[in-house]
Amino acid sequence: MISRLVILPAIFILLISCSGRKEEPARVPVPGRDEMADLNRYLIMKDRERIENFIERKHLRMEETSSGLWYHIRKEGEGSLLTDNDRVIFDYECTLLDGTFCYSSEDKGPRDVVLGRSELETGLNEGLRLLRNGGEAIFILPPYLAYGLPGDGNKIPSRAVLVYEIKIISATR
Repeated sequence: MISRLVILPAIFILLISCSGRKEEPARVPVPGRDEMADLNRYLIMKDRERIENFIERKHLRMEETSSGLWYHIRKEGEGSLLTDNDRVIFDYECTLLDGTFCYSSEDKGPRDVVLGRSELETGLNEGLRLLRNGGEAIFILPPYLAYGLPGDGNKIPSRAVLVYEIKIISATR
């Protein structure tokens, strides 16, 4: 009987003391600003290597802009270079660097955009400014000039390098 009198209060005290304690969640180390910058530089370098290998394998003559957009103008076109607020209608085919098909104007129709005002990948917006009415080009967009880390949630995966083949149908000011 005495042992019950001692054990029951001990269990009660133990239960009360345990219920008041909260376990701290496991701490996940968060990289600092410098580590994130280093990781970003590393990923950009790896993307660049992949793009350069693609260009070499395909025997393409490409140039690179200061932002990292790769391009080859297949056909110059006529008139002045496209600029902000130009309405541009173009045929396109978009693939991943490995050749996986994503989108094309054959499936979705030509794109109709206003440069600088339409939702358009940063690299594609930049690339179109290298063209003239009737021009044709190939653009290679590293992830940071395309859909970046999230992809498009459909056919373009996370951190994808995109290859666009473009033909300007019309451009008006």
